[in-house]
Formats: sequence, C-alpha cells, structure tokens
Amino acid sequence: MPRVTVIGTGYLGLTHAVCLADLGHEVLAIDVDADKIALAARGEAPFFEPGLEPLLRKNLDAGRLRFTLSFAEVAAFGDVHFLCVGTPEGEAGRADLSAVSAAAASLAPHLTRPCLVVGKSTVPVGTARQVLAAVRSLAPAGEAVDLAWNPEFLREGLAVQDSLAPDRIVLGVTSASGATAATGATGASGASGAEARLREVYRTPLEAGSPLLVMDLETAELVKVAANAFLATKISFINAMAEVCERSGADVMALAEALGHDARIGRRFLSPGLGYGGGCLPKDIRGFRATAADLGADSLVSWLGTVDEINLGRRERVVELARSAVGESLAGRRVAVLGVAFKPNSDDVRDSPSLAVCDRLAAEGAIVSVHDPVAMPTAAAKRPALRYAPSVSEAAEGADLVLHLTEWSDYRAIDPAALAQAVARRVIIDARCCLDASAWRAAGWTVHILGRP
Repeated sequence: MPRVTVIGTGYLGLTHAVCLADLGHEVLAIDVDADKIALAARGEAPFFEPGLEPLLRKNLDAGRLRFTLSFAEVAAFGDVHFLCVGTPEGEAGRADLSAVSAAAASLAPHLTRPCLVVGKSTVPVGTARQVLAAVRSLAPAGEAVDLAWNPEFLREGLAVQDSLAPDRIVLGVTSASGATAATGATGASGASGAEARLREVYRTPLEAGSPLLVMDLETAELVKVAANAFLATKISFINAMAEVCERSGADVMALAEALGHDARIGRRFLSPGLGYGGGCLPKDIRGFRATAADLGADSLVSWLGTVDEINLGRRERVVELARSAVGESLAGRRVAVLGVAFKPNSDDVRDSPSLAVCDRLAAEGAIVSVHDPVAMPTAAAKRPALRYAPSVSEAAEGADLVLHLTEWSDYRAIDPAALAQAVARRVIIDARCCLDASAWRAAGWTVHILGRP
C-alpha cells in the first residue's frame, strides 16, 4: 500500500488526510502554517465539520496520521503526494494559483525517487500540465515524477461521508511521455503507473462500488468546475422563477415540486431561497467564467455571468423585503438574523449570503443581532461590529423583524408562539423557504417567503 502525503491542511487537505488514514493508509500532512499543524497534531480541527474531529483523534492515536512542517520529510516519506491547497478568487475573478505554485516549488527539489504528485485543488484547465513541467524541472528525479489530477467533490457538512464513500472518483492521468492515458473507466489492464497507484489509494471505496472514471488531465480539471456551474445554474434558475412567482402570485415551491418529477430535470438543487455561497461555488463560477473568457467561449461567459448575477440578486431582494416589512427605512430598526453560516452543518462564512445581508442591513442603520448554532465565532472574526446572541430568543429580544437566512434544523424546531413573546413585532422573512408558514401565522406572525404568496 503506497504511503501518502497531503500538502495543505485547510478544509480539503485536513479532511482528505484524515479520511485516507481512516481507510488504512499511513499519512503525513504538511502546511506552512505552524499554528494549523500544531492544532491538528493535538486532534483539533480549525473548522467545524460533522464527524471530522473524532476521526482525526482516532487516526492520530492509531499512529496512521502525522503532521510536519518539513517538505524534505514529506518527500522522503511519501509515494503519492496530494496537493490540497486553496485556490481563492483573485483578480478579475481568476483563481489565485500562487499556493499551488508555491507547494509544487517547495516539494519538487526534494523528490529524489519515482513518485506521483496528485492535484486535488480546483484549477483552471491547463494548470496540471504547467504544474507537471514545473515539478519535473525542479525535481532531481526528473521524468520519474508523474502527475495526475483527482478533483474533489466534497460537500461541506457531508465531507467525511463524501471522502469515505465518494459518488465517483475522477482521475486525470498522463503517461511518462506526456501522452494521454488510454485506459477506460473500469478496466485496470494496461493502466498507467499513476492510475495503478491511485487504484491502490482508493481500493476500499472502489471495492465498495464507487465508480472510477479515468480521463486526460484537461477533462479531469474541467469536471469540478463544470459540475459546480451546472449546480449553480439549477439554483439560479429556480430563484429566477421565484421572482416570476412573486410577481404573478404563483407558488415557487409547488412549481419546483412539479418540475422535479420530470426525470430529465430532477428535484435536487431546485431549492428557492437566498442562493448559494461558501468558499467553493461562487469563486469557482467566477473562475470558470474568466477561463471561458480567456478561451473565447463567449456564450459560457455570458451564461455564467447571468447565473452569478441572479444569485447575488437574491441578497438584494431580502433587503428590499426587509425595508418594506419595517416601513421602508431600516435606520434604528432591530433585526434578528437566524443563521450566518453559508449553509447548515458548517461554520463557514466565506461569501455567506446571510453575512452579506447583515452587511447591507447594518449599512442602512439597522441594529443587527445574529444567532447561529456554530458559526458565530467565525462570523465575529470577520464582522466584529455585529451583535451576536447566545440564543434565538436573545437575538430576537425587541426585534422589529426576524430574518431566517440559514436553514439549520434548529430553526425549524422554533416554537413561534414562544418566540413571539420576545419580539417587538411579529414579522418574519423566511429566505430559505423551509419554515412551517401555517404554524407561524397561527401564532400571529406576518410571514414573508421568497417566491410564495
């Protein structure tokens, strides 16, 4: 069984390292941030992800997982090196590849024997071959270093499940000569060295039935961004339909249900509301749009721009509804916000639609009080001027308006009659379209739901 290293211990890297160790591999993980390495070595994750910390501690105790700050140690230890560093949004929406370049440049001079470098970071098409050329030019082992691209498809809140039992494993591989490998999706005969090694790495999920798709590097690079573009399109489409429903008196939830019964469309991700956010989908859409512009794919540029515009417009729509609900001026109004993470089961507030709404409300003079089951510390680090309440009732104390902005199950369990005792006015905007409107109205609340009468 190959020994594995993971370069980068952020959300992707730490999850990947922990889960590979749980699959039975010896794993050594590295980061340039000494504080993150020290935290992980103590069995503490720097972010909230259900189920991750227990697995981290389990595999530390079992001796299958270690952490280091030394690239020389990583190169000496590993047969397969996974690049799991961030590619945040940079200038003009383009992916910032500086961490990928730095990781490759730091590792390569220590590669003195045959090995495989595997990219998992989300990158523009064409990046893999650039990384391969750079690594081979710097590595003492030269052409003995191979490269593959293995995009990640982790869903925050379900990342452990997605790592241990992926719905597909995509491998972009190339032969040592640089020619595209001609192996199929399932057969192992004639597999390239890169493919064979990765089959060993992923043996357990493959034997459990996860499909394996082997392709050229460029196609593998496109899979992740194409998948995200399609998901974003479904979300923005149903939100555009929500606007039509609001203007016509129709019900977007009933519409989504009817559309979902069409096997060609499906119900998943036809979820109207405040739109998508987080550290992945928004920046990947903008990065893909920039790549399309560079390639001259004008129709894709226009389409992805519209998808992004519709998504951002939902945030403005909630602010418009908030103004209307309190009498047009938000100045001095107390607004309780339920949920600030970009999605439930996460403490991630990167490009959070909820946090963006909070910013707009505060900019117009509203007194914003926030509650979230786990994301308040990360939100407070970014927006310290907001008020943070330890309970829903404290957030809603004296509120003129309540906004439901992240669909935590905790909020669906709220007793609207009990919460009514805390607020100044019984008005709520359900921007995630998942509260029981009839129960809230029965308790005397005025309920506004995006896309519903």
